[in-house]
Amino acid sequence: MMQKYDYLVVGSGLYGATFARLASDTGKKVLVIEKRKEVGGNVRCENIHGINVHIYGAHIFHTSNEEVWNFANRFVRFNRYTNSPIANHNGKLYNLPFNMNTFYELWRTKTPAEAIAKINEQRKEFGISNPKNLEEQALSLCGRDIYETLIKEYTEKQWGRKCRELPAFIIKRLPFRFTFDNNYFNDTYQGIPIGGYNVLIEGLLRGIETRTKADFFSKRNCFENMAKKIVFTGRIDEFFDFEFGTLEYRSVRFETETIEIQNFQGNAVVNYTDGNTPFTRIIEHKHFEPENRAAFENHRTVISREFSSEWKNGIEPFYPVNDERNSVLLEKYKTLTAKCPKVIFGGRLGEYKYYDMDDVIEKAINDFAALKCN
Repeated sequence: MMQKYDYLVVGSGLYGATFARLASDTGKKVLVIEKRKEVGGNVRCENIHGINVHIYGAHIFHTSNEEVWNFANRFVRFNRYTNSPIANHNGKLYNLPFNMNTFYELWRTKTPAEAIAKINEQRKEFGISNPKNLEEQALSLCGRDIYETLIKEYTEKQWGRKCRELPAFIIKRLPFRFTFDNNYFNDTYQGIPIGGYNVLIEGLLRGIETRTKADFFSKRNCFENMAKKIVFTGRIDEFFDFEFGTLEYRSVRFETETIEIQNFQGNAVVNYTDGNTPFTRIIEHKHFEPENRAAFENHRTVISREFSSEWKNGIEPFYPVNDERNSVLLEKYKTLTAKCPKVIFGGRLGEYKYYDMDDVIEKAINDFAALKCN
């Protein structure tokens, strides 16, 4: 079959859509295929009662990379949303990240010096210098109160395993903020696309040939011969027909409902950090876009409860399980990519790596730039 395209992009999430845009802007002929019925990957939104619902979980765009920020702003304007999540532990509320408001609720400390002294006192209680698991790592960083109130049960719900069974490197550090600032991120830029993430994806793919409900593996031989190069954003182990085995993921199940009330929880994100609550958090979507006054003042709201679960074939993979077994397996698959010079593997599935949105855009920009230089 004659090659009709310079690039076949498999998957229309942020990595694929960004790469397609960059290639198209330099005059390359691009085809994007998407196995779902709509483009956008996991940033796709659905409009329910005038509210842009993040159907695959909350996405807050934040970055300190000016190039990435300017690139995204080519396609959509961003509002001034600031992520200030709340933790609910057995009915008591705490601010996240750990800041002076959090410490006051825990210990009634009023100054940074008092809070630092309390944390150091609790850290010394355990005397852990060489943490062997996540529990020991967390206790060595923050002590008992923060660990048991805000980390332990929440983490066990997320991973479906006891903290003492999880590797220490999952928590490399814990961000302590000794101010009363509730902004979760420290990045220079932050916001939600005005009109939702669909506006961003549609801008990225404008003018580029796109086919939905097109599964790469159902017509693999045909698709592989369509283009000079393939940008693959699906599962790296599936691309190689699971030659070394299946990489593992954690998944998330969402229960989304409309409630006949104007304001359900007063915040976009509330994490439930106790083990008695089966879900990890509740998202109230209208709070992401307070400038959308018609939706915000509507006496209906849409919430999503998130339930962490083990991944299995047939459900959406979300988070790579970066334990020793999967790390070894990934390295084996990486050796196979060197034998496929025609294929660029990108995104969280193609690289088996969790990315923030700005990181995945930056990676697509850098990968395309590297191709241009070679």
